[in-house]
Amino acid sequence: MAMKIRLARGGSKKRPHYSIVAADSRMPRDGRFIEKLGTYNPLLPKDSEDRVKMNIERVQHWLGHGAQPTDRVARMLEAAGALPKTERSNPKKGVPGKQAKERAEQKAAKAAAAAEAANAPAVEAAAEAPADAE
Repeated sequence: MAMKIRLARGGSKKRPHYSIVAADSRMPRDGRFIEKLGTYNPLLPKDSEDRVKMNIERVQHWLGHGAQPTDRVARMLEAAGALPKTERSNPKKGVPGKQAKERAEQKAAKAAAAAEAANAPAVEAAAEAPADAE
């Protein structure tokens, strides 16, 4: 049986509250679970002790039995010291999106046109000045 340690959503609309549960990976997110391991309340401040509460002994038990934490739960476990920190790879993190690229191209085109327009009268004036001097 494939086990997961994941979040099960509770609370009302716009007021989320999550339970950290050990569940069969085939069960629905808010469906049947085997054991409740803790709670997570994202509405509390990040430095609050009540934001994430976990029974670390039971989490270690399930990890020892092969349960895999989801990404979000893994981050919570790393912060609690139950898991070693892992290096994450996000190669697209700094790459701008399609619309941002289009805006940058339009801005560059406008800047080039403005610079060209600013240089053109100066070039024409410089070309006319020596002709008048002769």
